Amino acid sequence: MTSALPVELLTAGATCGELLRARGETVSTAEGSCGGLMSTALLAVPGASAYFVGGSVIYTKAALDGLLTGEVERPAKLRGASEPWVLHLAQAARAHMGTTWGLGEGGATGPSGNPYGDPAGHAWVGVAGPTNATRHILTGDDDRAANMVAFAVAGLELFADTLRAAPDPTPPRTAD
Repeated sequence: MTSALPVELLTAGATCGELLRARGETVSTAEGSCGGLMSTALLAVPGASAYFVGGSVIYTKAALDGLLTGEVERPAKLRGASEPWVLHLAQAARAHMGTTWGLGEGGATGPSGNPYGDPAGHAWVGVAGPTNATRHILTGDDDRAANMVAFAVAGLELFADTLRAAPDPTPPRTAD
């Protein structure tokens, strides 16, 4: 059976799944403009329950208030589709779901920009955990669906890079 999901999205999800499984760690997501595609890619891997705990699509303030408020203090005047925004989402997802890692994403998919003045194709992705990381994406494209995939792939690639660079979670064994 062939998948209707883009190969690069599935590959990025499978890579993260392999790394998480090898490390014995878990992940949760709080996605905005990519609409749950990071979660989809992580869940497309057989055995994903070993590392994927849950995810949310935080597309509005009502979703943020209803799903991710309380565990992590929200900075005052937090602006969506920004670096502080995605770190907050990642930290809140991690805290609310009790995972090793949290992923956050926010941007402007198109065909026009967002209310903050960012152009279509602008996004931030973030990782919170033993190591935090962020990445800014500018696709230069106003294709909504293509940007959703690009943002999700960028978030998963950042996560894979972060997992590869993070210290080994198992303490070294000492000789007796």
